[in-house]
Amino acid sequence: MRSIAVMNQKGGVGKTTSAVNLAAALAAAGKRVCVIDLDPQAHASLHLGVSLRDGQASVYDVLTGEAMFPDVRQQIDTNLWLLPAHLDLAAAEVELASEVGREVILRDKLMQDDQQFDYLIADCPPSLGVLTINALTMVREVFLPLQPHFLALHGLSKLLKTIEIVSKRLNKNLRLSGVLFCMYDSGTRLAAEVSSDVTAFFQGDQALGIAAHAKTFETRIRRNIRLAEAPSFGQSIFQYAPNSPGADDYRNLAAEVLKMALAEAPAVRRAA
Repeated sequence: MRSIAVMNQKGGVGKTTSAVNLAAALAAAGKRVCVIDLDPQAHASLHLGVSLRDGQASVYDVLTGEAMFPDVRQQIDTNLWLLPAHLDLAAAEVELASEVGREVILRDKLMQDDQQFDYLIADCPPSLGVLTINALTMVREVFLPLQPHFLALHGLSKLLKTIEIVSKRLNKNLRLSGVLFCMYDSGTRLAAEVSSDVTAFFQGDQALGIAAHAKTFETRIRRNIRLAEAPSFGQSIFQYAPNSPGADDYRNLAAEVLKMALAEAPAVRRAA
């Protein structure tokens, strides 16, 4: 199983849109995919048409020890499952502050889950707190969505440092494997310049270690009104506007992700 955290400490960069629609595209390609919504705003859950009532089981109950993954998981579509979030997830940061082993709760719960998936995709909150650390200890890969504007690299070093610390102390298999440009205006010089700067950053000495083999995806997620509209209908872009440029972009992204898996397979076999 490939396990991926989609994260950026900045909000509004296309993080949840990418987590949901990449998951939906992989599911449409025949892969069994589970999305874990770790954002207290529950945007990934709402995007997939799930709005929990007070008292319904959510990721919060998994983190506080009241539930296991199967108790919370819902099937959304063919090959697509969701562990939904609720606003009460915001309280988890405070409630877990003094909990021993709070950073590895989700990893331990995942190890006890018998359900088999091809992909596990965690939508992280726009912060670097306990919820995000839980995601990073649970997964092996990080995908980083970026908006191509002049602040794209701002705060990136701090985020990479967080991933590196988690890798050293809690999850030695963790690495940044993908960088994705979202809300891309292909006709502007700024987008091209920022994309070039980011690519150079990840090819330079700054990105050694956990980001040494990070791939900048060739697919650019273009600005598209259909992508912005789909969450309000509780649908992925493939349900809402399957012939839109946004749907085409996420299909292409999924194809790249699948090729990454194929490219890594021989190395895994050699290591075995």
